[in-house]
Amino acid sequence: MKKSGIIDLHTHSYFSDGTFSPEELILLAKEQGLCAVALTDHDTIKGLEEFIIAGKKHGIETIPGIELAAQWGRFHQPELHIVGLGFDPKAAIWAEQMESFVQNRTIRNIKMVEQLTQIGLPITLEEVTENAGGEIVTRAHFANVLLKKGYIRIRDEAFSKYLTQGRPGYVAKVLPTPTSCIQTIHSAGGISILAHPTLYNLAQDQLDALCQELVPLGLDGIECFYSTFSPSQRKNMMKLAKKHHLYPSGGSDFHGKNKPLIRLGSGRGNLAIPYSLWENMQTHMKALKENPFL
Repeated sequence: MKKSGIIDLHTHSYFSDGTFSPEELILLAKEQGLCAVALTDHDTIKGLEEFIIAGKKHGIETIPGIELAAQWGRFHQPELHIVGLGFDPKAAIWAEQMESFVQNRTIRNIKMVEQLTQIGLPITLEEVTENAGGEIVTRAHFANVLLKKGYIRIRDEAFSKYLTQGRPGYVAKVLPTPTSCIQTIHSAGGISILAHPTLYNLAQDQLDALCQELVPLGLDGIECFYSTFSPSQRKNMMKLAKKHHLYPSGGSDFHGKNKPLIRLGSGRGNLAIPYSLWENMQTHMKALKENPFL
């Protein structure tokens, strides 16, 4: 008997740049009437154990996930995000990947602290780490510290003035290639999804070229449902999925208080993602495990 209901395949906890714990995310999913939810924190799987335990406790299906940043550098776009879903969090490959991510982020964070201090916004790595609560430090935590110290009036100002590409506090990430991200996800038994394709500011023909590049590398799906997508964007993403034989995926990109207008499961009120999408992907994952050369 097939399962039905509404799901969310793109969410974040406080283990990256969200504000909810993994269990709080599960409780909210239950409150919102979701039947399944994926936790896709940036470059970390640290919250998945708590997430899975909470799902069993509260009767919500949990889908192990991650959102990996990959170096791209075409069409003015320096990086892409690839979501991994349904993999084994205990697969040996993750230990190696997580250590690499931590080292690269630490080097980047130190440089960002130095650059902000040099332009008259003195902060310390300890302040940013404390704001992150001991978890992965992201630009969101830098923004929180800048706001707390009174250097900016509103949080968004941190990004518009200091923390985005071309601004004085920005330092580019050291990132893996799309090939490496996809292979890591597949090695752990998961499925790889191109995240929020419209956010890369690419024209439709450029997104088509992107898919043509990633599909031979093993890309399995593309987010066709997302909080900021217009109906026409959703339609265009579905066309890409159909053309390139990619599985449609999607989610709210819920971050809690860090994105207060985005609701779990429903985004900005425009989402109602059916369980059948995940069911289709599970069929593909089973086939991949039986024949890794597909």
